[in-house]
Amino acid sequence: MTQTAPADALRAKLSTYTDPYLGQTLGQAKCLGELSVHSGIVRIELTFGFPVKDYAVELLPALQSYLQPELGGARIELALQANITAHAVQKTLKPLAGVKNVIAVASGKGGVGKSTTAANLALAWAAQGARVGLLDADIYGPSQPLMMGLAGQKPESTDGKHLTPLRSHGVAVMSIGFMIDAEQPMAWRGPMVTQALTQLLGETNWGELDYLVVDMPPGTGDIQLTLAQRVPVSGAVIVTTPQDIALLDARKGLKMFEKVEVRVLGVVENMSVHVCSHCGHVEHVFGSGGGARMAEQYGVQLLGELPLDIRIREDADGGTPTVVAEPGSARAQRYFQMARRTAARLSTLNKDYSRMFPKITVEAT
Repeated sequence: MTQTAPADALRAKLSTYTDPYLGQTLGQAKCLGELSVHSGIVRIELTFGFPVKDYAVELLPALQSYLQPELGGARIELALQANITAHAVQKTLKPLAGVKNVIAVASGKGGVGKSTTAANLALAWAAQGARVGLLDADIYGPSQPLMMGLAGQKPESTDGKHLTPLRSHGVAVMSIGFMIDAEQPMAWRGPMVTQALTQLLGETNWGELDYLVVDMPPGTGDIQLTLAQRVPVSGAVIVTTPQDIALLDARKGLKMFEKVEVRVLGVVENMSVHVCSHCGHVEHVFGSGGGARMAEQYGVQLLGELPLDIRIREDADGGTPTVVAEPGSARAQRYFQMARRTAARLSTLNKDYSRMFPKITVEAT
């Protein structure tokens, strides 16, 4: 049995390990904490800028393999912690009080699974240890009350000024769907929609959140552009399906966010592949590789390729989205990986330091 390398040598080698979600080495990302060697055990402390609950299950064997030549016969014990910080928003806007990061989930057109993706993204972050809220900004077609199992419920106000969001599966949820009858059409013009969303965003008592996921209305018209200009967003996620007709509109959504100086974290390709529930036959119903090509074209990350699966639809219709209904399933794991890539990508971007400075007021004396 070979001898375990000294702690300094192990630390130097560990610093060169490239985390698959960050796309950076642990040294570059400044993740390394204490490292000690004692009685055949190498204890490593790592701090990440994204939720890490259960990440050790994936990371431990990867590090054990990477450090094997230096470990000798020692084994690794990991101690992971998350330090989720606020990131910069548009220069003309101020961050929401108590909310570290607002993440917009958008699509150039409807019917691509944007709301299902937003719900599972929020729930995956919550399951991984983050404090998460979900704002249903799709005023004309609010679907989060049904997806989150909150249909028919209404929020309350303790002070007559702010609404208390409803909670589902550990996530704070607000939607215009809580205020209206499910069959009532929203025959509102753009300014009314914008005002309603601004009130839902600013007059909800969100509390302290690491992430507020905003399920944006589909499209790239005046309403979407106005919302992107008024909501302080740390990053945006573009949802598309693989076929060219959806990608045409997804590109418009990406360019819209660039126009208003909102950073696009990446592209999620939904309905990427269909696996027959009876025979297991794999088929690319809507084509393949479209999300990857779009991500490469615009220099952003492909955050995930999500399957077309009847159970995903059944889970959402039943009020328990996939990452809650069957967290151990292969389809749920794709959502968890997408969520981790999204949060990891955000963690590499510029941080918001405005909260660190005291507010200065000038008074006449």
